[in-house]
Parts: sequence; C-alpha cells; structure tokens
Amino acid sequence: MEVEGTELVAKVTGPGHTDERFAVHGTDLGILWDGGDGRVFVLFGDTFGEGWGGDGGGPNSADWRCNALGFSRTRDLSRGLVLDGFVPRADGTAAQVIPRDPRRDEVTVIPNSGIAIDGVQYVQYMSVREWGPPGHWHTNYGGIAVSPDGGVTWHKPEGARWINRASRRDDPFQMCAFAREGDHVYLFGTTNGRHGDAYLARARVPEVLDASAYEYYTGAGWSRDEFAAVPVLSGPVGELSIAYHVHFGRWLALHLDDPRGAILLRTADRLTGPWSPGEVAVPGAQYPGLYGGYLHPWALDGPDIYYLMSQWGPYNVFLMRSRLAG
Repeated sequence: MEVEGTELVAKVTGPGHTDERFAVHGTDLGILWDGGDGRVFVLFGDTFGEGWGGDGGGPNSADWRCNALGFSRTRDLSRGLVLDGFVPRADGTAAQVIPRDPRRDEVTVIPNSGIAIDGVQYVQYMSVREWGPPGHWHTNYGGIAVSPDGGVTWHKPEGARWINRASRRDDPFQMCAFAREGDHVYLFGTTNGRHGDAYLARARVPEVLDASAYEYYTGAGWSRDEFAAVPVLSGPVGELSIAYHVHFGRWLALHLDDPRGAILLRTADRLTGPWSPGEVAVPGAQYPGLYGGYLHPWALDGPDIYYLMSQWGPYNVFLMRSRLAG
C-alpha cells in the first residue's frame, strides 16, 4: 500500500476554533474513537487556556488541564472537523476529565487511545512521573480508565494497570493503542517515550479492565508473561493508532518515527503481523515539530484516510488527509 499524497485539511483547535467557547487555546494529541452514540470522541492531552503563551506547552498557571474531551458529529471531513462540545466545567468551558492521583508523584495523565464497548468508554492512559529530554519520559504505570456515562466521569481501576518497574522502567505497555477483533480487545504497547518497539496483548471483552487476564504475543503463541512478548512493530514507535481499513481489507498503523521526524503508515493482514516497514505519510520537513497521527474511525472505507496531527510550535491539532493506493 502506498501513500500517494498528503495534505493539511484544516486546523481543529486553538485561536479561532476552541479558544473563546471552550477555553482551549493550546492543546495536542486528539485521540479519536467512535463513541457508539453518533459521536466521535476526541480526547486531548495537556490543555491550556488564558495566558498560554502561543508557542509550545504553556505554564501550569495558564488554566492547565491534564486532558480534555471533545465531541464531533462531522461526517464530511473534506472541509475540516468541527468540535460540537466538550465535557464542560461549571462555566461551560472544557473540563479536565481523567483525574490526577494526588497520592503519587504524577505530573500529568496523558491519554493514548480510546474504545467504546457496549456503551461503555475505555481510555488507555499513562501516568507520567517526569518529563525528560524531547521524546523521553518516565511513567509510573500505563492504565485503562473507564466511563459508564458517555465520558463525563472517569475511574482509574487499580486492577487495570501495568506498573513500571522502578529500577528499570521497562514495562512494555505504557503507551498503548486499542484494537478490537472478534471477542478480544487488543493492546499494542510501548515502553516510556517514543523510541521503543511495539508489543501486543489481548483480553476477552468482559476482562478488558483486568490486567491479570491479558495474554501477550510471543511470536509462537500467547503467554501470561508480559515480558515474554516479542516486538510486532519495530521501533521507534510513538503515538500509535491502529484501525482496520474496510476498503483495502488491511490493518493500518499510523505512528511517529521521532528520530526520522515523520509520521509513518504501516500495514498488515493480521494484527500479529508481519507489518510493513513503513512509508512516510507526513514529512517533518514540511510540518516541523509534528507528532501524533490518530486515525478517524469514520474514514476507513475509501482511498482517503483522515487523522489528527499535532505540531509542537503551534501546540495545536490539525486534520490531515492522505490518499492511499493498494
């Protein structure tokens, strides 16, 4: 599968879009999933309001929220993606939805992927312990949060966590992407930061919140030992998004290659691979400071895919379109 061309369709967040109505002046990520209720859920990372500064992440004093959840009903993406609303605070502006834990050393809670199952919303997130140099950070754990009420309130069950070993910080399921096939929910996971390989885990749908119920792909089968998992996507993998493309009958993986400064597209017939080496979908030379690449679930039935990309300088989110050829 080839990427024939890529273009920026429209800006999604920031001044002129989400600042006055929702107090979202600067934000990033924008993970997308079908909420099952006629809306696409759009979950952002660290979000800033008044006093943001206009370049990169803002100070905590600038109405900082760890994350913010918006919604969209836009079907025709050719002219952009419109956010109809956010989970609100009392004044109607965007609230923080997944809470920080005041009992631990947790600087922020960053979402990585979302999925709806039988009317319940699930988000894989990382508990960030400390930021390091660009592309590197340490986490306390990767976990799954759950919302039974359409994303308004979220809980972080302790049994749905993959704890990072303090001495090594090498747990392979810190930043994860959901996929669903049949009776299983799959997690593609990486270690801290943007430079690791991606590994594969799965659980039956009723056990999605039970970390002890997951099994891990070893290359020859499935094991209960997460450290027996072998890479299914070779690194460096950052901000991974996985979806099945109906038109081409293949799985798509979109992710950042940080050292290369590009968002790559990879494909496979099966979730276990083999996955293609990767083709540049968005070049960093054209879009400096790019990251993310979150596939839109309503744009997987034709030659054009749509996805959300962030750029660090503008510190906002953009809708991108790539034309694929089989």
